[in-house]
Amino acid sequence: MHALHKLLLFQVLTSLGQNADGSKIIKGTIAPDDKYEFLVSLQKNEKHLCGGFLISEDFVVTAAHCSPEFSEPDRVVVGTHNLLKVGDENVRYIEKRYKHESYNQVSGGNDIMLLKLKKKVAGNKKQIIAIPSSNMHIQENKICHVAGWGETETGGGVVDRLMEVDVSVINLNTCSKSWGGIPPDVICAGGYGSDKGFCQGDSGGPLVCDGIAVGVVSYNYNRICDYPDKPNVYTEISKYLVWIKSIINEKA
Repeated sequence: MHALHKLLLFQVLTSLGQNADGSKIIKGTIAPDDKYEFLVSLQKNEKHLCGGFLISEDFVVTAAHCSPEFSEPDRVVVGTHNLLKVGDENVRYIEKRYKHESYNQVSGGNDIMLLKLKKKVAGNKKQIIAIPSSNMHIQENKICHVAGWGETETGGGVVDRLMEVDVSVINLNTCSKSWGGIPPDVICAGGYGSDKGFCQGDSGGPLVCDGIAVGVVSYNYNRICDYPDKPNVYTEISKYLVWIKSIINEKA
């Protein structure tokens, strides 16, 4: 079954052409144990698939492409940076997935999803990260952070310890010209004129600027992580606030 999943994943990614979902941290360092308590690991059969982050006690934001039909995550791991140290208190099962209704594939945008957890995370305030206001604007060259358990080099393996790296926000016109067009409502940061960014496995994690989750890891270039001349692309959270709030308020 594992081989079949790998084959299907290859076919899906190939169909996206040069776009490929992002996953792992490149040129990063091990994150301090208490820095990203809001970050979660999306898992299937106790194996890490993607990242995500808590915006309330029972809702996680992640990328829509992190829930393909053939391998939907069934749980999240919270409250630990080390995936070798997971107890019952760290596990929350997923009650329902809310994939954005306009999502088709990463290159088309709307790569965002909410997960409703069956049991709330009864932790401290550091386990919930703020999301931006609707009028928040991220300045070009702003230094932000991204973290995950993904690959640390192209074709490498996932890691057990959470890694982080700082990335610089890239002008959208520059980003679009580099890609030959990008989806609407995205942020570009890292992976352009730099050897820092995300890789396969970091998908769904947050782009954090000044303690606020402003983006969701979406895709990089052709699964090459170290590093081509195309920026990393994130879904811009501020453009989806109405959608997020409508789901949370309905299910509260």
